[in-house]
Amino acid sequence: MLGSTIRILRTALVVAALAAVVGAAPATPPLGDLDGHGDVGQPKGAGDARYDPAAQEYTLSGSGLNMWGPRDEFQFAWKRLSGDFILQARLRFEGSGTEGHRKAGVIARTSLDDDSPYADAAVHGDGLTSLQFRRTKGAATEEVRSEVKGADVVQLERKGSLLTMSVARFGDTFTTSRVADLPLGQEVYVGLFVCAHNPEVVETARFRNLRIVRPAPDDFVPYRDYIGSRLEILEVETGGRQLLHASQEPFEAPNWTRDGEALVYNTSGRAPSRGRLVRFDLASRQAMPIDTGFAVQNNNDHVLSFDGRMLGISDQTADDHQSVVYTLPSTGGAPKRITRLSPSYLHGWSPDGRFLVYTGGRNGEFDVFGMAADGSGEETNLTKSPGLDDGPEYSPDGRYIYFNSVRSGTMQIWRMKPDGRDPEQLTNDEYNNWFPHLSPDGRQVAFITFPKEVSPSDHPYYKRVYLRLMPAAGGAPRVIAYVYGGQGTLNVPSWSPDGRRLAFVSNSDLR
Repeated sequence: MLGSTIRILRTALVVAALAAVVGAAPATPPLGDLDGHGDVGQPKGAGDARYDPAAQEYTLSGSGLNMWGPRDEFQFAWKRLSGDFILQARLRFEGSGTEGHRKAGVIARTSLDDDSPYADAAVHGDGLTSLQFRRTKGAATEEVRSEVKGADVVQLERKGSLLTMSVARFGDTFTTSRVADLPLGQEVYVGLFVCAHNPEVVETARFRNLRIVRPAPDDFVPYRDYIGSRLEILEVETGGRQLLHASQEPFEAPNWTRDGEALVYNTSGRAPSRGRLVRFDLASRQAMPIDTGFAVQNNNDHVLSFDGRMLGISDQTADDHQSVVYTLPSTGGAPKRITRLSPSYLHGWSPDGRFLVYTGGRNGEFDVFGMAADGSGEETNLTKSPGLDDGPEYSPDGRYIYFNSVRSGTMQIWRMKPDGRDPEQLTNDEYNNWFPHLSPDGRQVAFITFPKEVSPSDHPYYKRVYLRLMPAAGGAPRVIAYVYGGQGTLNVPSWSPDGRRLAFVSNSDLR
């Protein structure tokens, strides 16, 4: 018995010694999406980390002399992962602080050793924002300073040995800084940090909207290969995001039901689940299929009528798998074919329920068309400009149809009268803007923005995109969410009935 006890003690000592050598993580309970937390180095004041699951917010308190030179002292809440990643959060310090160079942000480290190679996106107490990094173990810290002062949105992305920091004051687009040839190793610790820059004090910062993204690989094939999806709700005024549901099986395009009780989205990815419509109950967080009869290849162009009683879908079961518009009761039922020609992609229902607007591919052009919601009569071509016109949606008062068009060179937001007269351009910037969605009171329009590197006529999967908001009559857009997504993120009308929130889908490989 004594021999067994001695062997156990020896084993424990060996494990502890190995942990100290390799900087293994201490055994701490999981913290939200993070695996654990603790002080790196030996700060004089003990740090701490807490997670509020209701607010999905992290609070970190940390002391420490500095994160600079050859060694660091700080509080670290971390997750271990491999390969490329995107790490993003929104942060704020508590109180005025003691040191101008107290810092908080997002970080990736080779190990938990205090002299580990690392890279971080650090916001200082005096507003300085910088990409800090240590190339090798025990080397001096270097930095690239951003021109942005007082950033509160920080993002760190790794692609091989390239590290990119993207920062912004909430509402602005990102400004980026990069460092190349920084090999941190295949497996790293990523997460949140706080450092007081003063061993005599403990500083606190709060982090919200933490997203750890494993992006799609470079060799993925669109519409054949997929990664996972996250269903999120965005508080439009504050920018707070709440994660509701995540699945490795992809899904897209949430509509908000008119009673405010559920979201409707379509599944994507591989058969047999691909193309089904699902009702996600917000109270129970349960998803149930919607009966759409034979129409089981629905894409991400589905719309609820303004009274919530009818559901319009775009399905590819018939017409040689070309999209056709159908309508059915919102609770499910037999689909009724509306468009005779295909492909047709539904986007809007008139407030009085009498008309549908959709994008149609006709004679090599994609234009906006209108048609009676009961399928009677002929379709009317509402746009005749060369190039793609897409994403038509009625304003709640019925006075305008909003849409996106490449007629000015890049994809921009426009509006026109319901009969197609008086087209008016509302955005004019370097980005590509898609899918305008009017708030229930008609005062604001939300849309998704793709980077300028994306072709104006394309809205692909798995890109770094913005959700933006502007007055319905036009004006300077402001960013309300920084998202890894794209196709399927915000294709359909997705405002909550009270106009306070938006539902959307973001993406990450969740395996």
